[in-house]
Amino acid sequence: MKNLSYSTLYEQNFDGYLLDNAPERIMQFGEGNFLRAFVNYFIDVMNEKVNFNTKVVVCQPIASGLTETINHQEGLYTLCARGFQNQKEVNETRVISCISRCLNPYQDYQAVLACADNPDLRFITCNTTEAGIAYDESCHFEDNPAASFPGKLTQLLYHRFQTFGKEPGKGFIILACELIDNNGKELEACIHKYAKQWNLGEEFITWLTAENIFCSTLVDRIVTGYPRNEAENLNQTFGYIDQLIVTSEIFAFWVIEGPSHIEKEFPIKEAGLPVIITPDHTPYKQRKVRILNGSHTAFVLGAYLAGQDIVRDCMYDEVIAGFMNRAIYDEIIPTLNLPKEELDNFAETVEERFKNPFIDHELLSITLNSTAKWRARVLPSLNEYVNRKGILPACLVASFAFYIAFFQGHTLTDDGLIGSRYDNDYIIKDDLPILQFFYDNQHLSPTDLVHKVSTNESFWGEDLSKIAGFEKAVTGCLIDIQNNGAYEVMRKLAPLSGSALL
Repeated sequence: MKNLSYSTLYEQNFDGYLLDNAPERIMQFGEGNFLRAFVNYFIDVMNEKVNFNTKVVVCQPIASGLTETINHQEGLYTLCARGFQNQKEVNETRVISCISRCLNPYQDYQAVLACADNPDLRFITCNTTEAGIAYDESCHFEDNPAASFPGKLTQLLYHRFQTFGKEPGKGFIILACELIDNNGKELEACIHKYAKQWNLGEEFITWLTAENIFCSTLVDRIVTGYPRNEAENLNQTFGYIDQLIVTSEIFAFWVIEGPSHIEKEFPIKEAGLPVIITPDHTPYKQRKVRILNGSHTAFVLGAYLAGQDIVRDCMYDEVIAGFMNRAIYDEIIPTLNLPKEELDNFAETVEERFKNPFIDHELLSITLNSTAKWRARVLPSLNEYVNRKGILPACLVASFAFYIAFFQGHTLTDDGLIGSRYDNDYIIKDDLPILQFFYDNQHLSPTDLVHKVSTNESFWGEDLSKIAGFEKAVTGCLIDIQNNGAYEVMRKLAPLSGSALL
């Protein structure tokens, strides 16, 4: 078989959408799986649906990457989006053709800077991992390139400023996709620090603010990456060799925080894509973190103790799915401020996403760093529920008891704290001080252990024992888990049917 290329597809009389030539109007820092399955997919659909007529020039942000492979395939690759949608199994394949080329700044940084001379260039997208948006004061303007991503972007922006000066409309709309809070604002802050550190001048700093829009965004799509075990069979089906196949779930959702006029230049909604452009993305982030991530954290530890291993299997168990849905609809959604219909519609997608037959999402992998996850994802809902209702949310309280039960390990090793489920051991992974805490307190009574965990403000940022009735409720739940098992605790809290609340 031939490698994927435009000529290969034309020889095959390929009948899908292709855009072989268009202006480079977007520069993208990052060539990994997520951007190619999310941002580049959105751009490709806009090219097809509303004649966005845009190519993306990609910059590899670190020394090792996919530049050669992307260029060898002329920017082409195959996206396989798979999962449940409207209660039906969906498997969609699309050749993405919006990427023009990929540049390696460590081999030819001048080619990267030269992109700033292109008058058509208008957008910058990025996903340089959570560690990418960081200010490194050791970077210098003369570096070729600067080590940090914000440093590289500052160099590019200054080159743009030198080329076009104060000409209106030649700044950029910058869409940050890193998984950190306020990613756009954090990136902008780093750029301003470099502008001052490098003495780039007040005119440049004024131009940064006046002509560039740094958008914080919320991105939501599970991307499972290159399907190593399926690649050979998929290539046989495609009729070509694709070294850049990327797989994802069907669901995708993008919230862009910025002025509404962005839509005129970036017609993502006109293309019928699931996107919201809003002056404040915070409510949508809360929705995702509390409903999707929060429900994950609320049921996963208990489900593992109950004998389950894969998220998908949990969704076919009426007790576990019922417990999760009661937590979502009765205890989490009432704490959020978006319209209830929007929240319910989002929640309806959660069980479908968790049922994805193409993703074997292991419960143990989700338990990594559960302390920080419970604090960020579940505790805000619990506190807000108590504030609004004046009573404790039973499922969220139980999730804290599941957390304590899961962390009751018996042996501390270099790999983690060892716990036991039935006759088998499992590894608990979290920060070492947390594992040491549970190891040192493993022999406490349920009452004393719950008190010690609840009052550990270094874990939770507050003393949970001050929540009226919390300690007593968690203690009773933990004793029930020890005597009757986590599954029985879920059974007492779940509705009769796992889908009763949908």
